[in-house]
Amino acid sequence: MRTTLFRIGTPALAIGCLIMIFLIATNRELPAVAWNVILNPANFQSFKILFISIILEAFPFILLGILFSALLQVFVTDEMIRRMMPRNPVAGVLVGGLLGIFFPLCECGMIPVVRRLIRKGMPAYIGIVYLLAGPIVNPIVFSSTFMAFRTSPEIAYARMIAAFVIAVLIGLLLSRFMKQSPLRTDGRHAAKGVAHFHHENNVRVHDHLQSNPHLHNTIDFKKGRIRSKISSTMSHASEEFFEMGQYLLIGALLTAVIQTVVGRDVLVGFAGEPMFAYPFMMAFAFILSICSTSDAFIAASFNGIFQPGPLLAFLVFGPMVDFKNTLMLMSTFKLRIVALLIALTAVLTVAATLIAEVIL
Repeated sequence: MRTTLFRIGTPALAIGCLIMIFLIATNRELPAVAWNVILNPANFQSFKILFISIILEAFPFILLGILFSALLQVFVTDEMIRRMMPRNPVAGVLVGGLLGIFFPLCECGMIPVVRRLIRKGMPAYIGIVYLLAGPIVNPIVFSSTFMAFRTSPEIAYARMIAAFVIAVLIGLLLSRFMKQSPLRTDGRHAAKGVAHFHHENNVRVHDHLQSNPHLHNTIDFKKGRIRSKISSTMSHASEEFFEMGQYLLIGALLTAVIQTVVGRDVLVGFAGEPMFAYPFMMAFAFILSICSTSDAFIAASFNGIFQPGPLLAFLVFGPMVDFKNTLMLMSTFKLRIVALLIALTAVLTVAATLIAEVIL
């Protein structure tokens, strides 16, 4: 069921995005029948402007994030990260919450990395704190959020603080009560995790072959190693670019459609009721599954409709728990751990963003 959903659903949405880009680029319109089902012709111009503006604003930050991710994936080993981890639980949780500043990996690449680190002996609660805080508490995401909310820079600071506090609280709870390994033991991995795993294995095997003089006695080792690293970096970056790019296109498309088709009075109806505004924006972030380097631009498009609290809930909850990384988490961690993480993250996100809205 899950495989079928990804195999059919994602290409269908991607094709829809490509059709929209073609119509915008050629300045054409949909047939009259399609207008009645999808969009009103009077609103199509605003849809095009919103769709393109979200993509153009977000793409530089996605490219920057992908480049950092690729460099770290190739040049920074798991052992280097593991040696930095303190043994004291409180210090470990604090370090895990700030680790994204130095290693700003995307949430897709984090799960296989953390899984390997835990298997090598890193405390599981530190890895989980990094999973939760890392996609938000890092310089790339802060820059994109600050840029998206130019007129309200306090949103960027509140996002970092709220994500750090939530991740640290969850980490402290896990360090006290989690006594067994949270990893699944059946060996099944998410498709993305397997891809990253094999990618790193290929890099290591290649390096090993280059270091063997019997196999490569005519190749200069240092030059060959550099070429291998650069090739691996470009390969990883290109794969992640297409991976993240499709989620950005889908998210931008859905956001533009929602704001164009759904009447403003409907959104105002949700926005005016805190009981519904927070769950609505958190569920919206979960479904869109947008990369944290670009979700701020989508949230900013709702600025003026929703109050800062629900916008923060969107910005904090989405990168920590969304549809795509929930599937990956379920393939890596035990089901009860995933359910506990989602419940704790949801409750603490609502509490933190309610407090932040009062302060802001």
